[in-house]
Amino acid sequence: MTVGIVMLVHEALDRAEQVARHWAGHGCPVVIHVDKRVKRGPYAGFVRALADLDNVIFSSRHRCEWGTWSLVQASQSASTLMLASFPQVRHVYLASGSCLPLRPVPELIRYLDERPMTNFIESVTTQDVPWTVGGLDSERFTLRFPFSWKRHRWLFDRYVKLQRRLGVKRKIPDGIVPHMGSQWWCLTRQTLSAILEDPDRPIYDRYFSRVWIPDESYYQTLVRLYSNNIESRSLTLSKFDFQGKPHIFYDDHLQLLRRSDCFVARKIWPRAERLYRSFLTEGGQIMTGAEPNPGKIDRIFAKAVERRTRGRPGLYMQSRFPHEGWENGKTCAPYSVFEGFAELFDGFEGWLARVGGARVHGHLFAPDKAHFAGNQSVYAGALSDSAKLRDYNPKAFLTNLIWNTRGEQQCFQFGPRDRQDISWFMATDPNAQISVVTGAWAVPLYRSNRNFSDIRKEAAQLQKIESAHLDILRSGWSKARIRIWSMADFVEAPMEPLQALVDDLGIRQKPRLTEAPKLVDLSGFGQFLQNLRNQGMHPHLMGDFPVNNDPVRETDPPRPRPYVVR
Repeated sequence: MTVGIVMLVHEALDRAEQVARHWAGHGCPVVIHVDKRVKRGPYAGFVRALADLDNVIFSSRHRCEWGTWSLVQASQSASTLMLASFPQVRHVYLASGSCLPLRPVPELIRYLDERPMTNFIESVTTQDVPWTVGGLDSERFTLRFPFSWKRHRWLFDRYVKLQRRLGVKRKIPDGIVPHMGSQWWCLTRQTLSAILEDPDRPIYDRYFSRVWIPDESYYQTLVRLYSNNIESRSLTLSKFDFQGKPHIFYDDHLQLLRRSDCFVARKIWPRAERLYRSFLTEGGQIMTGAEPNPGKIDRIFAKAVERRTRGRPGLYMQSRFPHEGWENGKTCAPYSVFEGFAELFDGFEGWLARVGGARVHGHLFAPDKAHFAGNQSVYAGALSDSAKLRDYNPKAFLTNLIWNTRGEQQCFQFGPRDRQDISWFMATDPNAQISVVTGAWAVPLYRSNRNFSDIRKEAAQLQKIESAHLDILRSGWSKARIRIWSMADFVEAPMEPLQALVDDLGIRQKPRLTEAPKLVDLSGFGQFLQNLRNQGMHPHLMGDFPVNNDPVRETDPPRPRPYVVR
């Protein structure tokens, strides 16, 4: 007794010829169904090429289309011819023209001889199927699908919606429970003949001819009527991606295919010369004796799917870029944003670079240009300081900066005078560390020599912008690490927050601050704020600054302590 191979072929006829010769050369009868869409000339040449083999024959042809009943008809015609022409066949193995044997054929024959009554077919109920893609699980058995999903998508979708709206439900034939699974099976002669010769077959055929993708449910359902000896798994290795499309195997998958221990694999790229040469020669196939176990390579496929859909954090790729939320994180590494510090401290950027060991930039989103560290016009990865280029896509500007400089923490200044388009992106980025001294934007106005009416007008505008920015930072959607101080509270005791900022820079040995940046002279700043109030503007973001007495700061020289003379 042996195994018979039913091949469904529609392209790459030269490769199908190679595989058919391989099966036939090892004593396996082969029945080939060629899609009727293949033109007569190539089909006739294919038949002539295999005419020298007595155990290779061709079945009647059907015009096949994915997801339609024609695929089941093709397998029925070929299987009927197989059972009638080759009585020595005990198992019938369904394969496609792009399938490739991975293990020696005698090993497959011996494996099936040891299990003479076992049917290998994936057959599970719709509740247990995790791989269906397209939203149709149980509905594929209760609705009608007369239109092709590929050629008439609009009609397909509209007809499904109409049936749902009208509450249409088909009656499932008595005695069957719909099952699903891979269309590549290996059934015993007894079971397959029972399916094909059943008196109720016209009823089943009529029902399944309007089921969606019937080749994944026809045999999978009817096999439950005629056999209790079912191994619900396929002997063919077939992998699908997250969109339900089959993985294609190329030459560099050689070791991966061998590791699976499966007897057959699909779908093989027609020009994978190395695979065909390795597996269709006697020396290339390895006798393992192991149980087929495609799960051994599932981890690799799972990682490939994750890399395709999620990618590396902060790396935006063409395949995922159009889909919001498909990226694995917004940026690839932590970075720090300082708001109000450069206005409060003279030389803050140089001090932070010296103490924290990070790369400290100026205002990267300033209206005139991006102020890179060292006043460079072109930074890592050919990033230009051009405001026009930066503002075309500020998110890409920031993510490119962090990606191009990974391994070195980036810090930059931000404030209400900068472009605000990036605010939401930074606030929702878990890698962002945002430190804000509210109202510090008023210090440059206080130190400027401008008309007070102009100062009041600009101060009102800047306060409005910063208030909107603070609302974003304090929203429930924010994921960044955010610290906010009012200017009055910060100036009163700056050393503790400065130490916390340096600790956040990720330095292995966190230094204790022995020097502080030089705080600008704020003498009279309280009166300046009062003047703004007198002019009709309410500067509320700075906190409570006294009007006459300047606040005592930790960076001021210590006052002498009073003592008692006895």
